[in-house]
Amino acid sequence: MLKKILFILACGLSALGAAGAGEPAARNPVVLMETSLGKVKLELFAKEAPISVKNFLDYVNSGFYDGTVYHRVIPNFMIQGGGFTADLNRKQTNPPIKNEADNGLKNQSGTLAMARTSVVDSATSQFFINVIDNDFLNHRDKTPQGYGYAVFGKVIEGMEVVGRIAAVKTGTQKGLRDVPETTVIIKSMKVLP
Repeated sequence: MLKKILFILACGLSALGAAGAGEPAARNPVVLMETSLGKVKLELFAKEAPISVKNFLDYVNSGFYDGTVYHRVIPNFMIQGGGFTADLNRKQTNPPIKNEADNGLKNQSGTLAMARTSVVDSATSQFFINVIDNDFLNHRDKTPQGYGYAVFGKVIEGMEVVGRIAAVKTGTQKGLRDVPETTVIIKSMKVLP
C-alpha cells in the first residue's frame, strides 16, 4: 500500500514538473496609479485584451495620465478618468482603438474598462473602474447597442481608495455632469517591475 501511495505521489510530481517545464507563463503587467486620495494597483489582462492593454500602457509609459483627473464619478456605478486636465480641458489623444468587449471578461466590481462614446470602436485614453457589478455594460451581441465596454484589467490593491473616490461630492462644471467638487487627481501611473 505504501509503495502504491509513493508511486501515485511520484507520478503526480513528475506531471507537475512536466507542466512547469519550458518557458514560465507570462506575468500580467501591473500598474501603480497614485491619486490624490491614495494608491491603486491595477493588473492588466494582456492575453484577453491585448489591444486595450497596449493602448493603456502606451499612455502610461508616455506620462499622459500624470495630472489628469477623475472627471465623472457616479456612486454605485463607476469612476471615470484619464482624459481631462485638472481645469477640465480635454487632452489630445492617440487614435481610437478596436473594442474588445467580446473577450469574455465581465464588468464586475473592481474591473477596469475602456470608456467610449456611442460609437463601438471609439475608445482612446479614458477608462473607468466599476464599483459594482455592471452587467448591462457587458458584450451581448455585435450591434452598436449590444457591443458593450471592454474590460482589460482589475484592481488588485486599493479598492478602498476607489471607494473614497466614488463617495466624493459631485456637481456640474464646464457642461460636464458628475464632476467631483474637490478635484481627484491622478498624480502618476507607472508599470511595476
